[in-house]
Amino acid sequence: METIDLVADVRTRVRAWRSAGERVAFVPTMGNLHAGHLTLIGEARARAPRVVASIFVNPMQFAPTEDLDTYPRTLECDRERLREAGCDLLFAPRVAAMYPRGSEEQTRVEVPGHLSEILCGERRPGHFRGVATVVCKLFNIVQPDVALFGEKDFQQLAVVRRMVEDLAMPVEIVGVPTVRESDGLAMSSRNGYLSPEERAQAPALYHALAAARRSLLEGVGVETVERTAAGTLRDAGLEPDYVSVRVADTLLPPSESDQDLVVLAAAYLGRARLIDNLRVRLGSDAALQQTLL
Repeated sequence: METIDLVADVRTRVRAWRSAGERVAFVPTMGNLHAGHLTLIGEARARAPRVVASIFVNPMQFAPTEDLDTYPRTLECDRERLREAGCDLLFAPRVAAMYPRGSEEQTRVEVPGHLSEILCGERRPGHFRGVATVVCKLFNIVQPDVALFGEKDFQQLAVVRRMVEDLAMPVEIVGVPTVRESDGLAMSSRNGYLSPEERAQAPALYHALAAARRSLLEGVGVETVERTAAGTLRDAGLEPDYVSVRVADTLLPPSESDQDLVVLAAAYLGRARLIDNLRVRLGSDAALQQTLL
């Protein structure tokens, strides 16, 4: 596996693959890789003969009060894990390579507010502007045929899909199901912030979402489901940021006729802000789904 930190060198390498008629799959990350990231690499490998990953801790998506300086950076370990997973090229640029004029002077990409300024976007103003900008730039550098993202970051995936559609980017976006620990906790680089005691509490987020999904399938109203889930999190020692039931495709609040839903939640536990979600399909197959929960 090659590691490259310059934009021009990435373009040269990808151009050679394309000249040979090879498709390119891309997995953008911020590093500190876990099994969820490696699942994305495996899915990418199944879709294209060439796989590119990026590791870039993007300053544009961190607020001044957030953990940019302390975000775990484990490049050497990440490089080895990517090599073992079958990645062909790692793009690991410095900030100056991505934002040569500085991030404050960078041209920015805005996705409509009903996707980017709700939920995590409301709690983290400007976060999804930073995400859309860096993903747009990475797509322009790598020019992949397909890019893969984890569904744990459900709102991020929706923002990226909308950006690609609106800007007519020739990139197929693939969402990959959340990879979980054996107790249900969604894998995340920020799980490393949890103390042993907090780690034992953390699966409460998944269990609250699973209970919310069961309640929706049983016909319980959305507001009651959201309120109950938030209370469950508090009782478990987490501080809920939000619990929200939304239409899966649009992230709008659901009407009575909407059947394809998602329950999204974020909660604080010590230093960590945990996020997770579960899809819910109402309608004629709801009883069958409930038996599978």
